[in-house]
Amino acid sequence: MSTPHNSAKEGDFAKCVLMPGDPLRAKFIADTFLTDARRVSEVRNVYAYTGTFDGKPVSVMASGMGMPSIGIYSYELFRFYGVESIIRIGSAGSYDPDLHAYDMVLADSAYSASSYALNQSGCTDTVMYPSPEWNEKICRAAKKLNLPLHIGRIHSSDVFYRQPTMPSFTHFRDDLGCCCVEMESFALFHNANVLGKKAACLLTISDSFVHAEDTTPQERQSAFTNMMKVALEAVAHGESPEE
Repeated sequence: MSTPHNSAKEGDFAKCVLMPGDPLRAKFIADTFLTDARRVSEVRNVYAYTGTFDGKPVSVMASGMGMPSIGIYSYELFRFYGVESIIRIGSAGSYDPDLHAYDMVLADSAYSASSYALNQSGCTDTVMYPSPEWNEKICRAAKKLNLPLHIGRIHSSDVFYRQPTMPSFTHFRDDLGCCCVEMESFALFHNANVLGKKAACLLTISDSFVHAEDTTPQERQSAFTNMMKVALEAVAHGESPEE
């Protein structure tokens, strides 16, 4: 089993995959948190690893930047490698004055003007939704670890550098209800919905449109550890007492 973008063999991936954007963040997670982690793919230096966390099999693979990139990798994981769930763990820019650098955001929906869903399946929806089951697990994990979690709608943008003539971030915040911006989750949620799989998105605020706050590339690579801990806790111990 392999694809043009993934050299892993059948059975190399766990049923749940954590998906940061940065390949070096994927390596950091594997080196720091996983037991017996092994690299299962490195095509185009988009690293993927499988190991265990507290005895639970888990994989981590980079998605790259933007919807076309995560669209390819998540689709192949769902469609060809038997992956059932993907949790995106990424960075975001805050639109909300109450969200500051290093705050965590769990997406309850993703708005986008992207044509990804339209071109992929003919879907004209502008809002995509994650798995309620995984959002509940992530909330329980954050509560268990005593880590604050903001829940809200996020903006998945096709562009990083928006021209001054285009609507400002206040349009997406005030008119569309988005608390922050990233570039991937709309496509991930759509792929999961199309293929009958599950997806979630947990973000760390890396910079702000409202405040003079920013984080360095090194910090984005390795310092967003609370988000990583919550996602791994949700994978390993996310079941409710009744489950």
